[in-house]
Amino acid sequence: MGQIGLREILVLAVIILLVFGAKRLPDLARSLGRSARILKSEAAAMKSDAPAAPAPAPPAQEGPTSAPSAPAPPAAERPTPAPSEPAPPVAEAPIPAPRP
Repeated sequence: MGQIGLREILVLAVIILLVFGAKRLPDLARSLGRSARILKSEAAAMKSDAPAAPAPAPPAQEGPTSAPSAPAPPAAERPTPAPSEPAPPVAEAPIPAPRP
């Protein structure tokens, strides 16, 4: 028990053929292949984006070559940028009068 044999695979294939039809099976297989290809490429991209080792810290400079900068304010204190264009007004539908 627990193993799938040739008989079970054939039964599943016949059921899938009956449910989806012979015309849609190539489209389903094609879209399944595209999805698998996209998933594979995204997984490879995630692996290549992850750094293998942390980057070394830049060496400290001696002497006052530049003025120290102030730390950035917390997110709650930062001003929000103004939108470039105002949002268009929302048209409200008239409310119909109740029928007597």
